[in-house]
Amino acid sequence: MRWPRQVVWLLFVLLLLAGPPAVLLLVVGFPLRGWPDGQQVQAWVEQPLTEQTLAAALTVGAWLLWLVVAYTVTVRLLARLRAGALWLRRMPLPTPLQATASGMAGAAVFTVTANTATAAPPQPALPVAAGTLDNLDDTHLDPYTGDEGVVVAGGWLPREVADQVAAAAALVWLRRRLAYQPRRPGPPAREDADLAPLPAAAAAVQAALADHPPAPQPGDATPDGGGSSGAMPALVSGLPAPGVGLSGAGAAAAARGLLVTALLTTHRHPAVSLVVTRTALAGLLGSAAEELPRHLPRLQVVSSVDEGVQAIDSRTRGHDRHGLAASRRGDDLPDARAAVVLITDEPPSGPGAQRLAVLPPAGATVVVLGGWPAAATWQVDAAGNTHDPDRPEWRGPRLCVLDAQAAIDLLTVIAHTDPPPDQPAPNPSPHAVQRSGPRVPRQATGPDPRPRPAAPGHRLELRVLGNPMLAFDGEPIAIRRTAAVQALVFLAAHHEGADSRDLVDAIWPGLPRHSLTGRLYTTLSELRGTVRAACGLAIVDHTDDRYRLNPDHLDVDLWRFHTAVQHAVTAVTNTTVAWQAIIDAYPGDLAAGRPWPWLDPVREATRRHVIDAHVALAAAASDPHHALAVLQQGIRVDPYNADLHVRAMNVLAALGDHDAAAELHDSYSRRLAEAGLEPGNELRETAARLSNSAVPGR
Repeated sequence: MRWPRQVVWLLFVLLLLAGPPAVLLLVVGFPLRGWPDGQQVQAWVEQPLTEQTLAAALTVGAWLLWLVVAYTVTVRLLARLRAGALWLRRMPLPTPLQATASGMAGAAVFTVTANTATAAPPQPALPVAAGTLDNLDDTHLDPYTGDEGVVVAGGWLPREVADQVAAAAALVWLRRRLAYQPRRPGPPAREDADLAPLPAAAAAVQAALADHPPAPQPGDATPDGGGSSGAMPALVSGLPAPGVGLSGAGAAAAARGLLVTALLTTHRHPAVSLVVTRTALAGLLGSAAEELPRHLPRLQVVSSVDEGVQAIDSRTRGHDRHGLAASRRGDDLPDARAAVVLITDEPPSGPGAQRLAVLPPAGATVVVLGGWPAAATWQVDAAGNTHDPDRPEWRGPRLCVLDAQAAIDLLTVIAHTDPPPDQPAPNPSPHAVQRSGPRVPRQATGPDPRPRPAAPGHRLELRVLGNPMLAFDGEPIAIRRTAAVQALVFLAAHHEGADSRDLVDAIWPGLPRHSLTGRLYTTLSELRGTVRAACGLAIVDHTDDRYRLNPDHLDVDLWRFHTAVQHAVTAVTNTTVAWQAIIDAYPGDLAAGRPWPWLDPVREATRRHVIDAHVALAAAASDPHHALAVLQQGIRVDPYNADLHVRAMNVLAALGDHDAAAELHDSYSRRLAEAGLEPGNELRETAARLSNSAVPGR
């Protein structure tokens, strides 16, 4: 609380203003008792330095110093009073109707509290910036009541779009796990190109949704478009036919949001297509408009609006022919709500407009950047809110809005979920983002901050492989803040330490560092106080603006794991023992179950060391049964890695158990399908080869 400190300062100022005059008046009185006469002036000129004149000069100097202090305080006080008066002058006063309503509400409150003792219901939470769901005591607000959405640096996403972004980000890491090719165990620090973290906008969305996973909806499609159609996002299905013009400060940002949303929709609804003119795309994405479309096969870029209308015509007619053929075969009809979305910077005209007019109403939606006389034009503000100038009473939906950098970040993630077969997806790189956040006041560390002395030789133990836990003498130490747990795991994963900038970017991605420095200090201060109160040991050192875990007082299982990896790299003899030591030192995934975005690269790098050890140990085994057991252990470590399954299938075939190999292939294919993935060519070829070899005579 601030008021005790303010009271102390007020008393100090009053003492400073009233104390010196009181002392001077009580001890020496007034410095001058009337004006000096001629004799006194002549005596002072003949002998200026006397005891009386020195005392008078000191007294006058003390009074002048007090006057300076009093003047400064008075000026500051007047400035604050003036600022307060200006604030009151700008504060809007309630209208008579509002004042009457407020009085009635106040009377109702007093009446209710006088007769009941029930607690008032909590106020609904508002949408907040990504990374700010962690409040003062690390309990999480629900930002998705009312106007649902997630704020990121450079824009706003509806909840359903944010859920799809988070699902796409998870799919990227699953695809990387599937494609990883094991190698000979190497040093703990890995430089795999596909371990690059996802862009900042995606990380901010993941952080905001960390404690708010999307609820599964019946009939939802898998990210690759399998399954039933489900419900399309309102941003796509809610656009009017034949289209709409977007104008206003947020028009371009809304078009970028539509670009991202439509591409996410095409993964879940293959019947939905996205077409954009080249000039419109360049205006929305800048220089990235040349490179990104090469990695987005579901995005068709056309040279003109007429060519875009032709693409709409051909796709719509193709969909109709497919539906007719399906009905003749008796198959399920394709999604009747299939549509093509065309984004252009000029409205259709001439033959293009005529062709568009005869298309089915649900077959196409044209979005024009700017006015469109032939259709409705929505005014879009910077926050994505829409309204129609021709209908002042109408308020349209809030659209997803993104600036160029946020859109590029999310399109890069989408490109990773569905890379073209003949070229790799673009490598994402983190981008600096700025966002405002709340200040966090310092809090007490606990009811008993007095440290307990540690017994000689006793140490703290931090386990981060599996479920994170900090313990002393086998007794867990309760850490109240989830941010403190995350900081512990981050520092354990970065043995060399990290500065405040690294920690803030990891724990609260997408928010400005300067607004979160106080929160970081509070989190680490409380962590130190909690540990010191439990065992009397210092767990975090802070030197040269870097935070490090204290190795003199702390044992970390991840550090022991890295030591085992380093020993395996340098081992010349008994390599199988060294590889087994890596496996034994790995009880589970790094911070298992924690959805922190920064964890993905570190967690995957740690998992790959274990996969490498399993493959090396299986390759060195002379007994195929032992090799199979080791590979099965590796599959339990990563059930999505294709190479482990191919090796296990080959060993099973070598043992003559073709049925088990086929069963392993089928179960793995089902697992991939449930995650929205497809088996690679090597797995298909291996399954086909083993199937042919299992048939006699082939």
